[in-house]
Amino acid sequence: MKSLWQWLDHRTGYRQIADLALKENVPGGSRWRYVWGSTLIFTLAVQAITGVFLWMAYSPSAQTAWPSVYYIQYEMLGGWLLRGLHHFTAQAMIVLLGIHLLQVVFDGAYRAPREMNFWFGLILLHLVLALSLTGYLLPWDQKGYWATKVATNIAGIAPGLGPLLQRIVVGGPDYGHATLTRFFALHAGVLPGLVLLLLTGHIYLFRRHGLTAKTPLRRPDQAFWPDQVLKDVLACLVVMAAVMALALRHQIEGVPGAPGAALGAPADATEPYSAARPEWYFLFMFQFLKLFPQGTEVWGAIIIPSVVLTGLFLMPFLGKFPRGHRVNCAALFALGGGIVLLTVGALRQDRDDPGYQAAVKEAERQAGRAVVLAQSPRGIPPTGGVTLLRTDPLTQGPRLFAKNCASCHRFDGHDGLGRVPLEPASASDLKGFAGRQWLTGFLDPEQIASLHYFGGTALKDGKMARFVRNKVSVFSPENQENLKKVVVALSAEARLKSQLDADQRDKATIRQGAELLKNQIGCTDCHRFHNDDPDASAPVLTDFGSREWLVGLISNPAGAAYFHDRNDRMPAFGDQHMLTPQEIELLADWLRGDWYEPPDPPRAAANSKAGS
Repeated sequence: MKSLWQWLDHRTGYRQIADLALKENVPGGSRWRYVWGSTLIFTLAVQAITGVFLWMAYSPSAQTAWPSVYYIQYEMLGGWLLRGLHHFTAQAMIVLLGIHLLQVVFDGAYRAPREMNFWFGLILLHLVLALSLTGYLLPWDQKGYWATKVATNIAGIAPGLGPLLQRIVVGGPDYGHATLTRFFALHAGVLPGLVLLLLTGHIYLFRRHGLTAKTPLRRPDQAFWPDQVLKDVLACLVVMAAVMALALRHQIEGVPGAPGAALGAPADATEPYSAARPEWYFLFMFQFLKLFPQGTEVWGAIIIPSVVLTGLFLMPFLGKFPRGHRVNCAALFALGGGIVLLTVGALRQDRDDPGYQAAVKEAERQAGRAVVLAQSPRGIPPTGGVTLLRTDPLTQGPRLFAKNCASCHRFDGHDGLGRVPLEPASASDLKGFAGRQWLTGFLDPEQIASLHYFGGTALKDGKMARFVRNKVSVFSPENQENLKKVVVALSAEARLKSQLDADQRDKATIRQGAELLKNQIGCTDCHRFHNDDPDASAPVLTDFGSREWLVGLISNPAGAAYFHDRNDRMPAFGDQHMLTPQEIELLADWLRGDWYEPPDPPRAAANSKAGS
């Protein structure tokens, strides 16, 4: 074995390299204050290793980015841990860089002859921030998309070359495939290459000038190995433990949800995202810009930050003056304090903002719903993750209802999105439409003229309302029982998902109710029900409440199968091109409660199971 090591040393000179690395002199002996540089090297190595493995499964295009990250997070063995380590190690690097910068300045390690190394470090700090910014977009989810859009818009307000620079970064007039591929090229290629180049120079210059130790030295000098190496290793283990704790925080806290880094809903330029915020290490800038009135943002976004950065780069020259070092330390302390205050202010403001908190909860619900749909038998369509929510009745139905229907109708008393309009309802509440409970209330003499049904419409004194008030109200007990069977039969025409089991169980009752509806209760005097009565003047009850029936009603309520000339204010959303055919179908499916739900809570979003 000894001869093998000798042969290897003769060919590679590894012993000399090891001696150079491990026998470096540490003035005053090993100290915990010297571990920060090593922890930064360690976190950078973790980023490189996890990044390469993520790269193997990532597909950088607007159609495939979110699905590939979803695959990493929920399907690939250990993918969630890989993402978690990469995501939270990046955040740890920001903290470690800040601590390292403070240590360098307070110890005076930025002064001659170490100016060049200090500048290298400042550039490395900016490159790491640029890596974080470019990596933020790569999952192509709502949070990353809109936060990146805000960041690039800031670059666009720079005087002169700002708009051109923004267009170059975005890859065109709008955000899309070119933006994603450019950010990926920067994140996985250009920026890591620059970091490696500058880091090599940084370490070389550090070794050339050695450690800057505080004097007087209280202990004799020591070699880097073994005491300082041990401290560095322990510090790296603490950093890794903290990163692992963040990646496993859901399990540690006992909170349901996916481990690792969060994945938002797929990016959708047509859906504004009120929960958009930069990552915590950019929040100070977000809050700082709020201090500037509209039209003066260039001061907060470009001019003042440029002055501050110039001051940082000039610190080695300022430190030559008698009190220059103290001024530099005070300025850096004030800068750090300002960043902390602005960040805390932003967090508190968001915490106390009900609108923002509601937007965050909605974003979490949308993210959970996207995962549920991705795990459905249909999976993610070839058009990309954005199609998941765009074609989901549970997601789009409430929005379409709130925008087009809630001016007259209600859904369980609200506008479909949980908001209660100021104006009272002037048409039926459509929660549970065509279901047994809804029809029972509709045929109740005490309820038909209420605001829940016809009370706010011109039909409150119409033929149907009079029939219920005048005839149903005096039904004999036998006819009341028969009416219940009619309700069961009529509701079965809708083939509602929520009633499939009950309809299967009550087949005999449905047959009886259908016969009663035709021959005894009197409904077919006005309505058609599985016949072609040319004298029928009221809405057809064949397939009443079914998907086809409801789509036709929304498309043209004044059609021959519906209200004719007695239609009360309801627009023909289809015939008048107010809604597309797909939107009408989504609205109808939502009203019917017909959307995908997994048979069991999905492994990734058990706490996000959506309901109406």
